Amino acid sequence: MALAKDYASVMGRSNDIMKEALGLDYSEFESGSVAFDYEALMKSTGYTLEEINKIQSRTAVGNTPLIELRNLSALSRKYAKPGYGARIFAKDEAANASGSFKARRAACAVAHAKKLGYKGVIAATSGNYGAAVASQAAMQGLKCIVVQECFDSNGVGQPEIVEKARACEAYGAEVIQLTVGPELFYTFLSVLEDTGYFNASLYSPFGIAGIETLGYEIAMQCRELLGKDPEMVVCTNAGGGMITGTARGLIKAGATNTQMVAASINLTGLHMASDVQFNKKSCTTGHTGFGVPYATDPDHSDVPRSAARPLRYMDRYVTVTQGEVMYMTEALANLEGLERGPAGNTALAAAFSLAQELPEDAVIVISETEYTGAGKHVQPQMSFARENGIDIHFGNPAEEDKPGVNVILPKDPGCIKYKEADIDHFRASLIKKAVKAHCPDVAKLTDADLNFLAEETKKDVAFVKEVLKTL
Repeated sequence: MALAKDYASVMGRSNDIMKEALGLDYSEFESGSVAFDYEALMKSTGYTLEEINKIQSRTAVGNTPLIELRNLSALSRKYAKPGYGARIFAKDEAANASGSFKARRAACAVAHAKKLGYKGVIAATSGNYGAAVASQAAMQGLKCIVVQECFDSNGVGQPEIVEKARACEAYGAEVIQLTVGPELFYTFLSVLEDTGYFNASLYSPFGIAGIETLGYEIAMQCRELLGKDPEMVVCTNAGGGMITGTARGLIKAGATNTQMVAASINLTGLHMASDVQFNKKSCTTGHTGFGVPYATDPDHSDVPRSAARPLRYMDRYVTVTQGEVMYMTEALANLEGLERGPAGNTALAAAFSLAQELPEDAVIVISETEYTGAGKHVQPQMSFARENGIDIHFGNPAEEDKPGVNVILPKDPGCIKYKEADIDHFRASLIKKAVKAHCPDVAKLTDADLNFLAEETKKDVAFVKEVLKTL
């Protein structure tokens, strides 16, 4: 008998579809309350760090260069007090097959799909991950479908997203392009069910385990080049996978004193699911529209329990502006001879400012660069912004920036200043949302629940109890 394919019916079968498409039963990790066994979920991949490294090395992924950005470091020091201005390094993930760190996630997920005998893989993404999955599928002889949220209701797509669709198609993938809204997840589930393909989710343990090699490499390369671990690693933050996997890799390398900083473009006030506001943002990833909701509620992803849990590993959360990222993209090309895309340059804009607070002998690493292409360049992004009524001019982003209204390019590098986000506010929000979703009666929370929430927020049980008093 044919299954009903209306929205409610498909969404109602979500858990069963996911179980079939991942070969993973998430119920095995549940406690019946707030807590679940996160480390057991991560171990369920069955792959060690060494095995993942071997998987990636077979498909041109990993062992990317660590490049010192000497000219940008020198420029940053001009705005620091004497003796300050850390050395800035970039992990050049554009050297991966498909041109971004997402290739690490995809290599592990696609290899696992092939091992289990799936004929194809599917990913729901508007970003670099689609190209990464398509690239890896091509290498490993699997079919690939990418479901992409691309257009507003007038059929207007953002240049960067359209560019990524072209990349996916170039690797042989079928791309299903949709308008912004709830149809993305419905279509994704429906296609998974119809094809029987593997869910190459960004948020599965296979995807996150693939990023651990990145953190491990950063530690090993810093020790080889500099004789020490980096004082700080800055990760562009959207769905939380980058900082989760990188931190886990650093920890596995023994680099436990490295400060982990998440950086996002501040798009406060723009609703990511709004048809009108969809094209008002000039950067499509690495912004607070993804970064904040995924940090405070990681399980609202395309799997029952997300393996990307950024607040477990985040020491600080800072924001920068769209104009600062565009400026830094040009500066990287002009001063360092590296033409790279906006995602990694979000972390670079933050690092340029953060470096001024660290001594000259300190080391700060941005955890990624990404490839750049026709739709990712600054000029088409600014042209698209102008077409959507966005004012662009040079000025002081800290004073003038209004997401969805303008893009303020810094009038000089000294105007590039990160803003510190209230990470404890995000931590409290996670605790409240988790309790509301899984155990609304606070009196029924167990010691295991309290310890889990403390681990989720990188705090102690006393912090968790203080937050619970406000419920």
